[in-house]
Amino acid sequence: MSTKLSNKEKQRRRAERAAAALKERQRRERRRRLLSVVGVVVAIVLVVAGGFLISSMRDDTKVDAAKIPPPGGSYGLTIGPDSAPHKVVVYEDFLCPICGEFEKTGHEQLEQLADQGKVQVEYRPIVILDRFGTYSARATLMWWLVKQHDGDAVAQKFHDLLYANQPSEEGPFPSRDDLYALAGQAGADAAALKASVEASEGAQEVAEGTKDAEALGVSSTPTLVLDGEAFTNGRTPADLANNLVKAVQ
Repeated sequence: MSTKLSNKEKQRRRAERAAAALKERQRRERRRRLLSVVGVVVAIVLVVAGGFLISSMRDDTKVDAAKIPPPGGSYGLTIGPDSAPHKVVVYEDFLCPICGEFEKTGHEQLEQLADQGKVQVEYRPIVILDRFGTYSARATLMWWLVKQHDGDAVAQKFHDLLYANQPSEEGPFPSRDDLYALAGQAGADAAALKASVEASEGAQEVAEGTKDAEALGVSSTPTLVLDGEAFTNGRTPADLANNLVKAVQ
């Protein structure tokens, strides 16, 4: 036999349900606000940390920019005429993700300005990130050998292809055969390159290029020198590239 609820009891229960629903809505709203605040804080932390990482990875405070040779040396790859009013030196590592972003944003514009005679740029690939494995040294060695045997134009294309196909620092890394094929795509003699690598050609030159850079205070990449002074104008790799392009236009 069921018991019929009085109107007063029904009202009391409705009031309890309404109060419980209101309390649940308030709890959800507090949680939503908390998550929003946490999200904003996390975003700020990531931005600050990212800026710090970029700054620390291209810390130029120890670079003796005045002693860094201008473009035109035997080690690097130089584009643009000697008569250009601006001289830029770029120390980079083929595995460096900041270098990759810098190249993605600025390399075409810098090449155009070099072709127009407005700037002379020398790229000096070195081996900084060898702690992640052999890729950095392997890519730099192959680039150097391509430059020696196939010429600057092919080395420039290979340089650009290495960045266009840049792996993550965590890998997986392209194999030797992958890099031979990429060099062939740039116009190099892939079979001759393989023979040179197997004969251990170029290893001493790459090691000396890296050692010379370190002796000048280059401890991170990218390290940029514009007209004899360290160039650090940019919070992000894209900013750095865009500001450098503006500075030499």
